[in-house]
Amino acid sequence: MSTSHTAVLGAGVIGASWTALFLASGRSVSIFDPDPQAEANVRTYVERAWPTMAELGLTKRGNPDRVAFVPTAAQAVDGAGFVQENVPERAPVKHATFAEIEPVLMPGAVVASSASGLTLGQMQEGWQTPARFILGHPFNPPHLIPLVEVMGNARTDADVIPTAEAFYEDIGKVTIRVNKEVPGHVANRLQAAVWREAIHLVQSGVASVGDVDKAMSAGPGLRWAAMGPTALFGLGAGAGGLRAFCDHFADTFNGWWADLGDPTLDADTAEMLVKGLSEATDGRSVDALAAQRDAMILSLLKALRSQGANGT
Repeated sequence: MSTSHTAVLGAGVIGASWTALFLASGRSVSIFDPDPQAEANVRTYVERAWPTMAELGLTKRGNPDRVAFVPTAAQAVDGAGFVQENVPERAPVKHATFAEIEPVLMPGAVVASSASGLTLGQMQEGWQTPARFILGHPFNPPHLIPLVEVMGNARTDADVIPTAEAFYEDIGKVTIRVNKEVPGHVANRLQAAVWREAIHLVQSGVASVGDVDKAMSAGPGLRWAAMGPTALFGLGAGAGGLRAFCDHFADTFNGWWADLGDPTLDADTAEMLVKGLSEATDGRSVDALAAQRDAMILSLLKALRSQGANGT
């Protein structure tokens, strides 16, 4: 199955970012989104993302003009070998989209969902035959953050996961396989665990929102950009490796884990976080912070790629 022509269903922030990356890889893209502003928004997004992707060497085969906007999801998937679905995370909306496209999909086409809140099983209920449908969950923004979490199950054709992995890797992504269905998949659960304790530390008066964020970005976050926590702790006890680390720090970590908080993201907590973030960022706009984030991620990616880190 050729993946030279692709489709993007839902062109919000995630869909627009996927579009930019697909175009950069030399593929054509058909887009469906009912928002009348979708075309203007996507074209602006691609224009802004293109120089960054060029710095990463992702645009050598690309053409930003190979994009078409169509009025229905069925028209979008016509002739597409790979479909990335990003419609709103409400099961009825996704099921209606799947019901529309299933009868007209090309034989052998792969449909991947960017869903973070719904599980694969919940989404499969919208298909008559979900054999070509998988989870392909990115991290925002997909044109910059390499990770894609890929998942199939017993109802998935045997060739679909390898086909999807090859596609994603060809456009510069790093894939992991999710072997068991859990809410939030893998990476979202990891960051949710960290954020939970970050909120607890602020609520407990240990540190401010800004200082907790600094503690992460200037500490563990730098290390985690290079290696995961288990690999890094494996380096924490010298020649003895991870076994020595576990032997030495078991009581310490067990004590910390027992003391971790369990906050609730209610209205008061949200207000605390909003106020704290505004103070920490001097009230800078979302657009300004996003531009800074992207510039910093670009620098990190270029440095990591020079060392062959994380498969990037």
